[in-house]
Amino acid sequence: MTDKDQQQAAAVEAEAAGRGGLDQTELDELVASSDTGGRNVGGPVGTLLMLVALAWSLFQLYIASPFGLFNDTLARSIHLGFAVFLGILAFPAARTTFQIALGVIVPLALAALFMVAAKDGVAVWWIPLPAIAVAAAVVLGSPKDHIPIWEWALGIIGSLAALYLFFFYRDIADRVGAPIMQDFVVAVIGIMILLEATRRALGPALMIVASVFLLYTVLGPNMPSIIAHKGNSLSEIVNHQWITTEGVFGIALGVSTSFVFLFVLFGSLLDRAGAGNYFIQVAFSLMGHMKGGPAKAAVVSSAMTGLISGSSIANVVTTGTFTIPLMKKVGFNSEKAGAVEVASSVNGQIMPPVMGAAAFLMVEYVGIPYPEVVKHAFLPATISYIALVYIVHLEALKAGMEGLPRPVEPKPWVAWLMSLAFTIAVICALSYAVSFFMGWIRPAFPETAGYIIFVFLTAVYMGLLFVASREAPLKLDDPNAPVTRLPIPGPTIRSGLHFILPIVVLVWALMVDRLSPGLSAFWATAYMIFILLTQRPLMAIFRGESRLGSDIKDGFLDLIDGLVTGARNMIGIGIATATAGIIVGAVSQTGVGAALADVVEVMSGGNILAILVLTAILSLILGMGLPTTANYIVVSALLAPVIVTLGQQNGLIVPLIAVHLFVFYFGIMADVTPPVGLASFAAAAVSGGDPIKTGVVAFFYSLRTAALPFLFIFNTELLLIGVGWGQGIFVFIVSTIAMLLFAAATQGWFFAKNRVYETLALLLIAFTLFRPGFWMDMVSPPYDEVAPTEIVQAAGDTPPGEDLRLRIAGMNDLGDPIEFVAILPIGEGATGEEKLEAAGLLFREDGDKMIIDDVSFDSAAQNAGLDWDQEVLRVLKPVPQPSKYLMFIPALLLLGLVIFLQRGRA
Repeated sequence: MTDKDQQQAAAVEAEAAGRGGLDQTELDELVASSDTGGRNVGGPVGTLLMLVALAWSLFQLYIASPFGLFNDTLARSIHLGFAVFLGILAFPAARTTFQIALGVIVPLALAALFMVAAKDGVAVWWIPLPAIAVAAAVVLGSPKDHIPIWEWALGIIGSLAALYLFFFYRDIADRVGAPIMQDFVVAVIGIMILLEATRRALGPALMIVASVFLLYTVLGPNMPSIIAHKGNSLSEIVNHQWITTEGVFGIALGVSTSFVFLFVLFGSLLDRAGAGNYFIQVAFSLMGHMKGGPAKAAVVSSAMTGLISGSSIANVVTTGTFTIPLMKKVGFNSEKAGAVEVASSVNGQIMPPVMGAAAFLMVEYVGIPYPEVVKHAFLPATISYIALVYIVHLEALKAGMEGLPRPVEPKPWVAWLMSLAFTIAVICALSYAVSFFMGWIRPAFPETAGYIIFVFLTAVYMGLLFVASREAPLKLDDPNAPVTRLPIPGPTIRSGLHFILPIVVLVWALMVDRLSPGLSAFWATAYMIFILLTQRPLMAIFRGESRLGSDIKDGFLDLIDGLVTGARNMIGIGIATATAGIIVGAVSQTGVGAALADVVEVMSGGNILAILVLTAILSLILGMGLPTTANYIVVSALLAPVIVTLGQQNGLIVPLIAVHLFVFYFGIMADVTPPVGLASFAAAAVSGGDPIKTGVVAFFYSLRTAALPFLFIFNTELLLIGVGWGQGIFVFIVSTIAMLLFAAATQGWFFAKNRVYETLALLLIAFTLFRPGFWMDMVSPPYDEVAPTEIVQAAGDTPPGEDLRLRIAGMNDLGDPIEFVAILPIGEGATGEEKLEAAGLLFREDGDKMIIDDVSFDSAAQNAGLDWDQEVLRVLKPVPQPSKYLMFIPALLLLGLVIFLQRGRA
């Protein structure tokens, strides 16, 4: 979002007097300036940009398909070529003094830096020339209504620099680590133009951060001693950042190429087919009659829209143009209406099965399959949304709001419950039948199973489309018009059931067939294309009003529009992942990660909670200017390994997925938090409220999202780690109750307005329900400390399957002394010696010291991080402990007291 857009949003309240916010054209411009490109050009140039975007989508569909055999590195090169070309040409540069100064200073500063970094014998006279050219293009201007010749030059040259790996792949492969002058020229030009494209598409923050890391790469010897390094030459930077897949063309760009594009395209096509409007209408028909109904419907519709939109801002404007005026109509003020929309839209990025680009990056960074990421993310995301609905309910209670009038009288409770039970039974029966059908058909017809499944899906699609044709077409009502009645739930739901089929295909491919995310998205997108081309003519035929030629043409135009919009939505993500690659490359090249661990340890005093707070603050600060994806890449590269390492040293074994979700959650919080929460500015533009106040209210609504990461770091059951079905359901119920109590505490209202001691009691109860082990460990410690020399006896006393905790002193990979906690699984054995030997350990006593004498290869001991010559400082053996869930008894008694006190006042 440009400074002008932010000023426009800030001035909205005055502009919007009498009309409730910006009109649709202005809102479309607001989204375009942030997501798809704010330059509005027509004629042959506009057609060319459309064709380039269309070609990008078709290329991505080809390489994702089963027959798209394409080298991954070459695909990344083409992907970035499209992104840079469209990034320069579709996004006009902001014309504020600061932005122009930045656009001039950064390339010139990089030119000076690269000249300093060049080794003797490398010609440097040419380096200022591309820097001056980029700076001149910035100064010459960037009009919104046409593309000047210098911007054509920037776009084409930047695209060719990105395509360099594609054209010269074999030559580069023959000279790895030894770049020639041609490589130097292309890399320097490519980095400068990529950073300029970043400034245009994503604002100044990511450009500045990437430039700082390049500065650090070269000037390492001049840095403070704690973060100093030897410094890298221009040859090393060119090789690392542009010629290999360590920097710009690294994992992040690879994930954008392989997975993210297809999911964004799928969402764009689903929205173009009418699913976005369908989700909104269904949510309103089901929830609009409740207290604060439009706000609850906004939460649910944003959760559903989050499936098809990877952008917080697009989600806010898509659902917000309809929901915010209706929220205001039932009693919410402008700021609260905008804040509800912001909180629910931003949470769309944490909702499985499609969680935005960061979820696919987690697959690569954490090294676990995508279904596992979805499993771990499901519970916190669901709890967060349920809590937001409850927060809206509390706001409605505080203000005495009512819902909108029901369209029909509701069924009696008994009839409603019977109907619900019947619906669930039908869904279960259908699920079983489909599962049985799929399980039978693949072995029976291995060659033709795909075609048979397509015919089956198409038959279901035709049936659902026929059902939809019996209902009136859904129209997005004018939210500023008087509301006389809500949509009727039954007909509204039936009018778009076919939109669920592509989502079923996607989830089935991901979670049941366990296909790769890219191939799953391809099949879902392919089916979505089929629906887009056929739904108009088939619907018209079923309604007896067919104009076959016109309907087929309209369907084809919808498809083209969806493909183009999907590609334009990807410009920012493609550029963000490439530029974040510069930062990741600098981290791996300079070893700053290890240095940062030392800095964080000094600042936190080794306290794991302080480390987590520092990480959260850094995520929020970086997130103020970085898009979610780039923020996640940077913070996870810098701090995720630090949290795991320092946690281990402090006795807390944190699963890597928990750390990455922690970073991700705080990255998306940055879209909410003032002063730069872009989603809050977008919501204020719709509501006519103050963007800073909207951001503040949204932040308080999002406190539940901020609390969850701290909780699941210390209680990994929330991520469904190490729990079965029964315990998973139990954890879900208890955690949901705890989060609702936390929401009641932070909102200052439960059954009545909270008194201070009641708020504190609710927070205490919520914490106890979330983490009962905290109190039980105080009452009855789970481990008994014994002397290191008694480790054999401790192993003998430990039942097989339990863990022995060892405090170890030794050396790290760099030869520096460290202390850490190792968790040693104890296996079968008649004696302590046999159990330790089975774990791969041999000891020797040195006076009163216990030294590890040998560790078997690939043993439990080696996997726990143990090595020879390490000293055992402490041994903690497990002891029987009462169930931690006994702590629920005093918590529930205290809850009963709070309810008793409040019901007396309510």
